[in-house]
Amino acid sequence: MNIKPLADRVLVLPAAAEEKTIGGIIIPDTAKEKPLKGEVIAVGEGTKDEKMILKKGDNVLYGKYSGTELEIEGTKYLIMRQSDVLAILG
Repeated sequence: MNIKPLADRVLVLPAAAEEKTIGGIIIPDTAKEKPLKGEVIAVGEGTKDEKMILKKGDNVLYGKYSGTELEIEGTKYLIMRQSDVLAILG
């Protein structure tokens, strides 16, 4: 895969949704909440007004409805603006 986000955008690989059980009942995939954290796979150069502070490999938290979903070679990614990222996990 060779994707280079433009400007202040980042490509994020969402973390897998955690499997939860309630009293022995397994929650189906369709009812699982979307993960709100992931790993930065690629970053843009930033803009003249906003320097890119994220880097490849950062683990980040992002908003529930942030980014645009895309599927590349069978893997689902999110592409979003750097400003949609809430925090870097240390």
